[in-house]
Amino acid sequence: MNPHIEHESLGDPSHPAIVLIMGLGMQLLAWPDSFCNALVARGFRVIRFDNRDVGLSGRTPGRKRPNLVLAMAAATLHLPVRSPYTLEDMAGDTIGLMDRLGIARAHIVGASMGGMIAQVLAAKFPQRVLSLTSIMSTSGNRKLSRPSKAAGKALLARPADPNDPEVVIEHLVHTFGIIGSPGFPSTREEMRHRIGRAVRRAYDPPGVARQLVAVIAAGDRRKQLKEIKAPTLVIHGADDPLVPLAAGRDTAAHIPGAHLEVIEGMGHDFPEALMPRLAALIADHCARVAP
Repeated sequence: MNPHIEHESLGDPSHPAIVLIMGLGMQLLAWPDSFCNALVARGFRVIRFDNRDVGLSGRTPGRKRPNLVLAMAAATLHLPVRSPYTLEDMAGDTIGLMDRLGIARAHIVGASMGGMIAQVLAAKFPQRVLSLTSIMSTSGNRKLSRPSKAAGKALLARPADPNDPEVVIEHLVHTFGIIGSPGFPSTREEMRHRIGRAVRRAYDPPGVARQLVAVIAAGDRRKQLKEIKAPTLVIHGADDPLVPLAAGRDTAAHIPGAHLEVIEGMGHDFPEALMPRLAALIADHCARVAP
């Protein structure tokens, strides 16, 4: 049984739909309002949602925190990784939401882990996908997906007191200061406002850990990427310390006909200064595809 998926629908329901799939531990709020509104202004219906195990969506029964060290060790040794669910299950969540909203086909846009889910969805459900946009994501090729030492450490670090919202906010501000866009830096006040809004809405570290195990368990998807038929745009930051540019290049190389757009100065975030450019890139890509 699929979990409840919390979502927001923006724009005219009769317009072509763009479904946005967010990354690891991130809520629908991580798709900036300005970005979504720009897509609506271009004539699209925009759907953003919380993946399972984050935000206001349903949680995995039992809610046990997985052993990340064990999962990473198994993946390194090319052994099966036990995961409470898979990226395929999460792609199924997206299809279930589309069914619930009466959307037969949509433009699918995913960021980071959401890009991985979007890739799986496009390969498994080609009849439901008008176009694919994969942002700051990877093919699953571990050799090209390794974060910088600082970014990897920041991703796995825990706040000193996970029960104190202010401590959690400061911890996440520090994390995004490391993985964010050096060419489009956000002020500390901007980050505190954005992150504080999300933390006060929902904060569930075990849920994020379960998502991360699903990513680790997914392994190499390069063969699956070759099955994608949808027109594909791959967007990647030249200065991404968490998912290196090489991972974006590899993703585009394995999806037939994919176009790669490299953005100088972009890291692993959605800085406000980049939203007009990102929205225009995606809207233009979607507009070239007949619904």
